[in-house]
Amino acid sequence: MAGRIEGPATPVRGERPRQRRIQPAEVRVDDLMSAAAELFIARGIEATTVDHIVARAGVAKGTFYHYFKTKTDVIHALRERFTQDFLSRVAAAIDACPREDHAARLSAWISGAVAAYLANFRLHDVVFHDFPHSQRQSHEKDAVIAQLVALLDEGRAAGAWAVPQCRTVALILFDGMHGVVDDAIAAGEHTPEPLCQLLTGLFSRMLAA
Repeated sequence: MAGRIEGPATPVRGERPRQRRIQPAEVRVDDLMSAAAELFIARGIEATTVDHIVARAGVAKGTFYHYFKTKTDVIHALRERFTQDFLSRVAAAIDACPREDHAARLSAWISGAVAAYLANFRLHDVVFHDFPHSQRQSHEKDAVIAQLVALLDEGRAAGAWAVPQCRTVALILFDGMHGVVDDAIAAGEHTPEPLCQLLTGLFSRMLAA
């Protein structure tokens, strides 16, 4: 029998024709990551499957595997996105201050860091949950510390404060901020202003000593 060329299928009465959603690659990746983040927070990583992620994102399963090999790859991508968002928020706060006002720039780092962490702590808790103690450093934390080291270096060069080793001090400031905010979250306190005032006073006195 000769082959027959068939046209588009006629939709069933009352049914809307299905249209393929075509989006740029960066949009599809962002949709997948956002869907995964929502599910990881709501269900946990172990209970979330690739099927759940693609269903939430509204894409085919093959689309997931085009961009990610495994669910773990999504977690790493979410860690990177969390870090970039953190750095961007903090940089915007610092850049709003005059270059020579080092006290204001330190305060801006604190307010930016606290606000960024409070805004995304649920995602942070999920995607960094399995960070092993044997892995003492990560490029995500190194990027955050490098941003703070640059701020401290500028202030030290201008004589704004006495900082013997900028990286050591940056680690103390970052981990101190992290611990104070974690303690506040555990207590159900999510308002950034009191935390920023507390940390600004403590850190300013420490740097001036």
